[in-house]
This record gives sequence, C-alpha cells and structure tokens, in this order.
Amino acid sequence: MPVQLVRQPDAESLARHAARDLIASIQDAREARGVAHVCLAGGSTPMRCYELLDGQLDDWSAVHLWYGDERCVPFDDPESNHGQVKDRLRARGAVWHPMPATLGPSEGATDYARELDGTVLDISHLGMGPDGHTASLFPNHPLLSAHGVAAGITDSPKPPPQRITLTLPKLNESRRIVLMVTGEGKSEALARVMAGPDRTYPASLLDRAKLLIMADNAALPA
Repeated sequence: MPVQLVRQPDAESLARHAARDLIASIQDAREARGVAHVCLAGGSTPMRCYELLDGQLDDWSAVHLWYGDERCVPFDDPESNHGQVKDRLRARGAVWHPMPATLGPSEGATDYARELDGTVLDISHLGMGPDGHTASLFPNHPLLSAHGVAAGITDSPKPPPQRITLTLPKLNESRRIVLMVTGEGKSEALARVMAGPDRTYPASLLDRAKLLIMADNAALPA
C-alpha cells in the first residue's frame, strides 16, 4: 500500500504543518467522541511542533496526552521525553499521562499498560532515527514481536539502555499515525520505510492504512 506523504521545504515548515494537523485531529476527536487521546513523541524533530501548540490551541479541555516511549530517567533529566515536552508545551487543562520512568522498564511498562488499556489513541505522533527506529522499537529487536500495550526494554542500542515503549500493535491501533522525519541523515532510512515492511527498519511496520509521513526536503531528496 502506498504511504500518504506530506512534503515540507524545511524543518520549521514541517513543525508548523504538524501543529496545525494535530490541532485538527484534537478538534475532530472531541467533536466525534467528546475527548481526544494524543500520543506525543520524544526526540528532536517533534519538539518545535510542541513549542507552537500553545499559541494555536486555547482550549485543552478533554485532551489526554500520552507518550509513545520514555527513557527510564527522572523527568528533570535532559534525556526525559516528558521533561523535554513539558519544557515546551503548557497545554493548560489537558490531562497528562507521563510514563512512570523511575519504576524501571518492567514495572513501568506494566503500570502504563494498565493505565492506557482500553483507550484508543486518536493520533500518535512518532519520530524516526537514522536507523529507522521509532518510539523505542529498534531494528530486528525481539520487542518488534511484543503484544499488549507497553513493554520494557533493558538493552536499547541507543542510550540510555532502559526504556518503556508502546508496542507495535498498540501504536497501530491508533486512529491516525503521523511520522515526522527531517534531515538528510534520515533519507536512506525513510526510503526503506516507504519501500515496504522490513523489520530492519521498524518505522516501516507502522499501519500504512493509517500512516501519514511528514518529511522535509532534506529527508526526501528530489
């Protein structure tokens, strides 16, 4: 199945487009179901998007903010996804659901799975690394076959090694999935993702019927 693709000229344009798209998804979900469940991404690419959101959405009521993955560090650690997002996004009135990172991978994943179980994410924001990983799902890792809602990882090839991640089935259950990719260093992996499912490039395993890739010109050379 071909992947839906939005090309933007640069990272700033992509962030602005992603912010508008996320707000539209929130509004659509609240109109349809009275509540919006949003999965936020860590990493560098989504952060500018989150910086823009407060200036574009005034009403965060009935919005629940979840995460696709987290590093097992305190929230005030520079490696914390929740810490990075909270530095940029106030979202006054939203309900925050940070992953319980300090519980460790196993207990933290169990706790988060219990909290998120039964909830369908309206939109999942994801980034991608140069190796094609997304959330904390890494190339050819056994967790690519994990079931359930969330799983712990103790041997992440990218530090820190201990993390919590949503599973592929949980991410693919989302009503919409947006993969944000910027930079020339990710162009090879993105081409492989767009070519079709391949466990060597975990982002390629996202549900293509629900997936929208937003990429800048550097990641998508002409």
